[in-house]
Amino acid sequence: MPLTYLKRAARTPASTSDAARTVVAEMLAEIGQRGEEAVRAYALKLDGWSGDIVMTRQAIEQRAQDVPIAVRRDIEWAIARVRDFATAQRESIRDFHVELAPGLVAGQKLVPCNVAGCYVPSGRYAHIASAYMSIATAKAAGVPTVIACSAPFQGTGIHPYVLFAMRAAGADVVMTLGGVQAIAAMAHGLFTGKRADIIVGPGNKFVAEAKRALFGTVGIDVFAGPTEIAVIADETADADIVATDLVGQVEHGPESPAWLMTTSRRLADEVMERMPRLLAKLPAPAKEAAGAAWRDYGEVVLAQNREELVELSDHYAPEHLEVHAGDLDWWLAHLTAYGSLFLGEETTVAFGDKVSGPNHILPTKGAARYTAGLSVHKFLKPLTWQRFDRQASRAVAPITARISRLEGMEAHARTADVRLSKYLPEPGLPEELDGAD
Repeated sequence: MPLTYLKRAARTPASTSDAARTVVAEMLAEIGQRGEEAVRAYALKLDGWSGDIVMTRQAIEQRAQDVPIAVRRDIEWAIARVRDFATAQRESIRDFHVELAPGLVAGQKLVPCNVAGCYVPSGRYAHIASAYMSIATAKAAGVPTVIACSAPFQGTGIHPYVLFAMRAAGADVVMTLGGVQAIAAMAHGLFTGKRADIIVGPGNKFVAEAKRALFGTVGIDVFAGPTEIAVIADETADADIVATDLVGQVEHGPESPAWLMTTSRRLADEVMERMPRLLAKLPAPAKEAAGAAWRDYGEVVLAQNREELVELSDHYAPEHLEVHAGDLDWWLAHLTAYGSLFLGEETTVAFGDKVSGPNHILPTKGAARYTAGLSVHKFLKPLTWQRFDRQASRAVAPITARISRLEGMEAHARTADVRLSKYLPEPGLPEELDGAD
């Protein structure tokens, strides 16, 4: 039996990508020509900001005074979870060296990037968690300089809660900048003199496109945004919880996909019946954003069995994937493409979004088929090295020369020849290389 779409999305994230690409290309070209002057102009035009771009330590401390003690404790508690998980990730990988042949030693050395740019989105919400998800992880990886950027919140500078999170997580430089102009400024080292080696963090379609366009000039984490959620559910799932969790993610914005994949027609009908009521109860502006997202990007798919659900889910490769079904270990063993997996009704995406520890900056638009979310690994370069003694060089050189000549690369072969000539105990080339010229 083929899959049955009880509700199909009218649009996909790709529907608006062309328009974003045009806007971003124009902005990046202008910033490339005019530098800081263009960035300041965009900051004024788009965010109404004409104040200092780089915040002084004194300004950060002064604004952080507006953060209540209870809020500080919650943020610090969440930062500790993220830092602990990132530290465990760092400890799971190591430098090593191995002797591959007598006298031939090769190894791996994990070296952090020198400068990381951490983008923290702003807009209708104060994205506190996005600040420490990126900054604390970069610091756990050992990045010496972390530059954090966020747009002014409602025209008054970076939201004090976000700013406190940036400081507490370990940001070295904070810039009041948002959108494409922030990504470009970090990529080109504007205002700081420090070009980012990698830029990380979620954002809207313009931020995501700016990161894509600048990739190569600067490294990036993932194509993060708009937010996605998929829920796999069987007949044991609670329709109220499933519907609530779907609504919990579509409030991110009007272009956030939400997919329900189930083997139960009864559950599907109950969830679809509940969605309008739950959406209507949201406060503004979440009500409008979430309603549009469910209307345009929501899907409900009915499958025959759990194997079909796995195949469908891996095809979508959702950013967030919840499983409300029996035999959770089976799902953990068989699902292969997702940004982060949330097993069981006790485990909601919001826990991971805010406080549990694993990073919430995750791949979207199907990128989970080939990459994972933000982690210390994104900030680390597993650099390789090798060292030969003369015995190893003599052993490897003839093989290198022969393969090089098979490929037609004579100059490569001669780099091996010259070592054989020098390191052999008797003068001249070995018998295998007679007539090489």
